[in-house]
Amino acid sequence: MDTPAAIAPVQPRALRAPGAAGNDAAQRQAARDFEAQAMAMLLQPIFATVDTSRSRFGGGAAEAQWRPMLVDAYAAAAVRSGHGIGLADAVLRELQRLGSTRNTTPNTGDSAP
Repeated sequence: MDTPAAIAPVQPRALRAPGAAGNDAAQRQAARDFEAQAMAMLLQPIFATVDTSRSRFGGGAAEAQWRPMLVDAYAAAAVRSGHGIGLADAVLRELQRLGSTRNTTPNTGDSAP
């Protein structure tokens, strides 16, 4: 009798820098995406307290499943229209600052003697 092969653990994908050095459009988009995600996290508790039994659609399990995506869409639309919480500008400045001070040697955690 053959023994089943062990399933290899899932390896996390390597993180990519939010845009190569000098790629302002990619950094700006990463900052907006971060702001939209943060805003959605702030909006989730608000939508969780809505009494959907009195809503036009009647609530239910299907509405509860779609609510997180709706909140994400609201947050992304607010950020895209310029009505976010103002976090993208600070994140973009920090990305640009980090990009300008990026060194070419990787940080391995080993300190030089």
